[in-house]
Parts: sequence; C-alpha cells; structure tokens
Amino acid sequence: MQKTIKMFAKFGLVFLLMAGLQVVVSAQGRGHGGGGGSSAGSPGGGPPSGVGVGRGIGNSSDSSNGRSDTGRGTASDRSNGRSDAGLDRARLQQQNSQQADHELRDHPGMAANLHTTANDLRSGYQAALATNPNLKFGQFVAATRLGANLGAKNPNITTSAILAGLASGKSIGQTLQNLGLSKEQAKDAQKQTDNEIKDAKRS
Repeated sequence: MQKTIKMFAKFGLVFLLMAGLQVVVSAQGRGHGGGGGSSAGSPGGGPPSGVGVGRGIGNSSDSSNGRSDTGRGTASDRSNGRSDAGLDRARLQQQNSQQADHELRDHPGMAANLHTTANDLRSGYQAALATNPNLKFGQFVAATRLGANLGAKNPNITTSAILAGLASGKSIGQTLQNLGLSKEQAKDAQKQTDNEIKDAKRS
C-alpha cells in the first residue's frame, strides 16, 4: 500500500513539474509575440518599417526633379536661342554670298577694272562675312577701293579698318572721319569710289 502511495506521489510531482514548465514556455511565447507585433507595424507600434524613409526620398526626388527640370528647361531655352541665332547668321551669310556671286556674274569685267580678280573679291568678302554677316557686297567693294585710294596718304585708312568700322555699326562716312578725314574729305572720297565702281560695272 505504501508503495502505491509513493508511486502516485512521484507521478503527482512529475505532473506538477510539467505543468509549471508549460506555463513558463507559454509566457515567453506571449512576450515574443507582443514584441514582434509591435515591430511589424501594429497601430500602437509606429509606422511600418520603411514608410518614413520612402516619404523622405519621395520629397527629395520631387525637389530634385523640380530643380533638374528647371535646369534642363533653361539650358534648352538658352541652347535653342544660340542655335536659332547661329542659323540666322548662317542664313544671312549665305544670302549675301549668293548676292555677291550674282553681281560678279552680271558684271564679269568689274573685278579686273578695279585691279583685282573675281576670286579675290569673293574670298575676301567671305572672310569679312564671318565677322560681319550684315555686310553687303557693295560695301565690301567700296571698302577695298577706299583702302587702295586713300591708304598711301593716310596710313590709318585700310580696307580692314573700314570693315571694322562697318562691323561696329558705323557708316563708311563716319568710319572715314574716325580714321582722320574731315567730313568733306570723306564725302569726296566716297563719291570718287562710287563712280569708279559704277564705271567698272559698265565696262
């Protein structure tokens, strides 16, 4: 009988130990579960991982895109402006160059009568157009003749100096006066040169 009682007592102790261990394990499981829920983004545990960072990157990206878009737009506008100006300049040079070719064809003896050649006039005019695309062929021819007629007595008056004056927006008369001639002298020199060119075209 005593043996039976002892056996039941042992079973009872084992049962109590197992029950106690089960309670401890269950408590630990609940503790880990609560922590995991909070970090996973439960309502009381703050925003889900990555939400704040994503929002920051979005704002930064928006701000950066705004600046970069504006920068690209400004650069594009400026580039287009330069491109348009370059095209207009090239178009004007081409038109003036073609007009010079027409004039030389229409007056084949003009260059020889002015003591030069058509090729020299053409190449010289092309070089001058690179600096001043608004220069007319008649102005260039007049500048070459004035330089030849006046340069000996007036070293300052050269074809290049006259062309530079025209490129700055001055007239031939104003340029000649700036180079040392009086108003009357400039007028007389222009008249002589105009007559020479007219005679050269008629010949």
